[in-house]
Amino acid sequence: MIQAKICGLSTPETIDAAARHGASHVGFVFYPKSPRNVTPDQAAGLASLLPPDVARVGVMVDPDDLLVEQALLAVPMIALQLHNVTPARAAQIRRRVSVWVAIGVRNATDVALARTFKGAADRILYDAKTPEGTLPGGMGMRFDWTLLSGIAHPLPWTLSGGLDAHNLTEAARATGARMVDVSSGVESAPGAKDVDKIAAFLQAAARC
Repeated sequence: MIQAKICGLSTPETIDAAARHGASHVGFVFYPKSPRNVTPDQAAGLASLLPPDVARVGVMVDPDDLLVEQALLAVPMIALQLHNVTPARAAQIRRRVSVWVAIGVRNATDVALARTFKGAADRILYDAKTPEGTLPGGMGMRFDWTLLSGIAHPLPWTLSGGLDAHNLTEAARATGARMVDVSSGVESAPGAKDVDKIAAFLQAAARC
């Protein structure tokens, strides 16, 4: 069994599905350009529906201090997952809360960037690198999983990018991932989570 984070939840029904079927973590997206965006107040209401054993993670794109503070005041989160941040900015935010840093991966050079966050982050999330000008994640894209095969990871890590119930077992075997993250792979449309797809993904994670 591997840990699974369901990211971008925005309704009570999908919160319930994630908790009921065994998600270890859920992610709340605080990014207005995303179809999965929630406000700190909305996230607080959703988080209140979760049992205490499901960890809350905030997902942000190069956030300013005000957003970080507002989100952490609203929701008791174990970490912030940061996209498009420098090691210096990650280290700065880490003084306030545990930090996961998303690395967009297209080639081995991208994977190697993870080393620059040692001491500045607590976990790396390897995701597919998206095209310039698009969202930094949640696009349903995957990268070449063999890029992670046999490498020495500088930090604990999570696999993301194009995962779904059908390819999860293959992805876990190819990379050795013990924690995975999914967003678009459990949706019927961008931002519209599907309770049946959430259930199927978590059932697949339980079999890994």
